[in-house]
Amino acid sequence: MKQFLNYINGEFVATDTTFENCAPADNHVIGLVHEAGAAEVDAAVRAARAALKGDWGRMSVARRVELLHAVADEIIRRSDEFLEAEIADTGKPRSLASHIDIPRGAANFKVFADIIKNVPTETFEMATPDGGQALNYAIRSPLGVIGVVCPWNLPLLLMTWKVGPALACGNTVVVKPSEETPATATLLGEVMSKVGIPPGVYNVVHGFGPNSAGEFLTQHPGVNGITFTGETRTGEAIMAAAAKGVRPVSFELGGKNAGIVFADCDFDKAVAGITRSAFENCGQVCLGTERVYVQRPIFDKFVAALKAKAEGLKIGPSNEAGVNLGPLISAEHKQKVLSYFDKARAEGATVVAGGGVPAMPGELGHGHWVQPTIWTGLPETASVVREEVFGPCCHIAPFDTEEEVIALANATDYGLATTVWTENLGCAHRVAKQVEVGICWINSWFLRDLRTAFGGAKGSGIGREGGVHSLEFYTELRNVCIKL
Repeated sequence: MKQFLNYINGEFVATDTTFENCAPADNHVIGLVHEAGAAEVDAAVRAARAALKGDWGRMSVARRVELLHAVADEIIRRSDEFLEAEIADTGKPRSLASHIDIPRGAANFKVFADIIKNVPTETFEMATPDGGQALNYAIRSPLGVIGVVCPWNLPLLLMTWKVGPALACGNTVVVKPSEETPATATLLGEVMSKVGIPPGVYNVVHGFGPNSAGEFLTQHPGVNGITFTGETRTGEAIMAAAAKGVRPVSFELGGKNAGIVFADCDFDKAVAGITRSAFENCGQVCLGTERVYVQRPIFDKFVAALKAKAEGLKIGPSNEAGVNLGPLISAEHKQKVLSYFDKARAEGATVVAGGGVPAMPGELGHGHWVQPTIWTGLPETASVVREEVFGPCCHIAPFDTEEEVIALANATDYGLATTVWTENLGCAHRVAKQVEVGICWINSWFLRDLRTAFGGAKGSGIGREGGVHSLEFYTELRNVCIKL
């Protein structure tokens, strides 16, 4: 039986309270997770604060960059271990995790290390009232101890997306991974120790949210800032906790993202792109497409083509050849997704594809499987059109004009992402400018340059990360004014 221990001040720490970590594919118990209490969280925060005053805080940028490159190299060297841990926790296809989760998880350390090595600040000369001069220059200082609260859908990638820039900027971190996916955050502790990251710089506390590690971490007065990816309701609770002490937050929250398909699109590419954005990772992607708007002249043809694609997706375990869809993360999440499938039928949806649970052989029958599902015929007020499902599903509706579809895309409390398919360059630019989202893809989806700003608008988040934009959260910009 595997034991997933907390990692505090460079050591793995067991506790008396454990909970089971189960595989989504067949619900078998992978191991026991040691839940951190208030004492363990306090110890982790204290260790992180001490590290800021120790070798890590005194370390040169060049040496810090060297260590973070070593972290990335060690993840790649042990990529098979990270891959097995990730697919056991999530159930996602091996092909997906091996091409995105692990290599991108490692790359986050190198990208942000190189940015902090080269980023400039500002310098100004000014005249003083006495006829002299003064020189102003800026320096970047670490924010301090960063509480990192991570989701379960892309556990390593989204955790290192925060830990990478935090450490590059000289901060220390206390990571609270999702209770559903403890493995890779724990394994990263071994990597940190191996390459020589000082104790207390990287800490991991396992547990849940309320009255557990999540709440203890976000309410701890020794935490200087909190970064979180997850659902909007949880983000609101964390933001309320961070208000005490006026601590900054950086959030990527929920989404109800629109896909917009114009009649002049490259049809085959648009179908393939929406198939991927609606169903990849079993729809468990914050940036995924759950609302599809297709211009009326190609609407029926598009619905038929997407139905064929959805029904052609292979559902199965991670290691089976040709698998496109794995299971949902948990029995609880499966129940939530199926409740929306029921709501869609009750509200009058036409079920174009899916809408239920696939028959799975043997032990897989105990897993958390659902079918890729497509609906049409619902009004914009319907539950599955308004609320984030976070499953492999989408509703398709027709539109006529550019102005109409922009209004439809924006008629949501969320504002994370959209994907637009058109061969008209002018149309692409006009729509991209008017859609209220953090990222708008044109003729693509999930294409990311890590140097660019990333985040959500409206209820989808606060702040921007990526490239130099991460420095706005992970550092304090200070001004030094010298009278000459």
